Amino acid sequence: MLHKKAKRTTGNESKQLLNPVYSRIPLDRPIPRNEMPEEEMLPQTAYQIVSDELILDGNARQNLATFVTNWMEPEARQLMADTFDKNMIDKDEYPQTAELERRCVNILANLWHAKDEKETIGCSTIGSSEACMLAGMALKWKWRERQRAAGKSIERPNLVMGINIQICWEKFCRYWDVEPRLVPMEPGRYHLTAEEAVKLCDENTIGVVAIMGSTMDGSYEPIEAISQALDRLQSERGLDIPLHVDAASGGLVAPFIQPDIVWDFRLPRVKSINTSGHKYGLVYPGVGWVVWHNHSDLPQELIFSVNYLGGQTPTFALNFSRPGSQIVAQYYNFVRLGKEGYRRIQQACQDTARYLSGEIARLGPFQLLSDGSDLPVFAFTLKEKTNFTVFDLSQRLRDRGWIVPAYTYPKNLEDLAVMRIVVKDGFSQDMANLLLNDLKRHLNYYAAHPESKHDGGTPGFSHGASHEEKSVNKGK
Repeated sequence: MLHKKAKRTTGNESKQLLNPVYSRIPLDRPIPRNEMPEEEMLPQTAYQIVSDELILDGNARQNLATFVTNWMEPEARQLMADTFDKNMIDKDEYPQTAELERRCVNILANLWHAKDEKETIGCSTIGSSEACMLAGMALKWKWRERQRAAGKSIERPNLVMGINIQICWEKFCRYWDVEPRLVPMEPGRYHLTAEEAVKLCDENTIGVVAIMGSTMDGSYEPIEAISQALDRLQSERGLDIPLHVDAASGGLVAPFIQPDIVWDFRLPRVKSINTSGHKYGLVYPGVGWVVWHNHSDLPQELIFSVNYLGGQTPTFALNFSRPGSQIVAQYYNFVRLGKEGYRRIQQACQDTARYLSGEIARLGPFQLLSDGSDLPVFAFTLKEKTNFTVFDLSQRLRDRGWIVPAYTYPKNLEDLAVMRIVVKDGFSQDMANLLLNDLKRHLNYYAAHPESKHDGGTPGFSHGASHEEKSVNKGK
């Protein structure tokens, strides 16, 4: 009979195994933070060191700043654990994972009313930031094709969008040498409108980006109206400008609870759409998706071929190695929940958002900028000057773990400071009532201490990814 060779236990390991966890070597002395320790340690010890530090993080379930999913079913978590070791780029080694990715793209194309799923093309990405980069590149390459065919200059491309866009679009413009034409906000207008969009368009405009769910207040931009305005612009001036929809959040909300809103491939001018699977797609970060309505909308120069089981498979993502686990989890959600399940979850989120926004409006000092009628997201500000600011209140809410961001709006509305709440799956009406109780407690404190001076808190904002922030105005 063969016997495994017994592992030799060193004296140091023996001491660690015999000692209680908090007296183990090397927990009786500081751990190097910026260089590797000279000696190895037991896995339990390393785990304890890292776990103890993470206690200082906020509680993800109470993070009302982030759009990112922070709860999944045990079965989904198990599937992700089972597939952490699968590299998504190795499609010939993991052909079934690649097949699940293809199915997810088709599911999204159908959900967004593509005429024929066989005519669409798309892929998974590391969140919507990569997806936006790919969509932006396609817009620029297609614009260059049109300009060259017309014998015109390709030197000064521009991209039209609202100033409320996510920072990844500014990154795209800087990385790929495109002029960002940002429509500023005005009192009462917090996102891009059709009238403002067409004002900035010219023959060098590679496209217009419209947002299906602004991160600033959760509102949908009027995509159908923008598309119609671009149609009129073409008929009047001959400018055929495509439309990309950044549906990072709304792409997996509107189809289920607002199906009558026309914003997707039902509009011929919409050439591409991105969404974040790790937001209202209900998957842990990070996974995004980008879909083009037709193969012709994605320039061939951006597509590379890799050998796939004797054939050729197109790849056009920016990233190379990445885990397949999020794709598997996304497919799990699609087949597990179906349209009915997604509708139930998103409607519950919106119901909670509408309830919470209504109760906050009734507290007295707050004015709603949005109420959760679009995304299950709303923003509110102080009606008038008080002895506290939204930044003070945001900080005080952390005494019980609530993470509610406070931030200022961008150009032309810099003096408008707001708080914003994102309601996601797992945030119940019971939890909303707990938050309301804490808001009332802090308001009572300020009422009882009218002489209090506000702390002059620094504007802060939390996103959770992903993806990516430059300033308080650009988080998702």
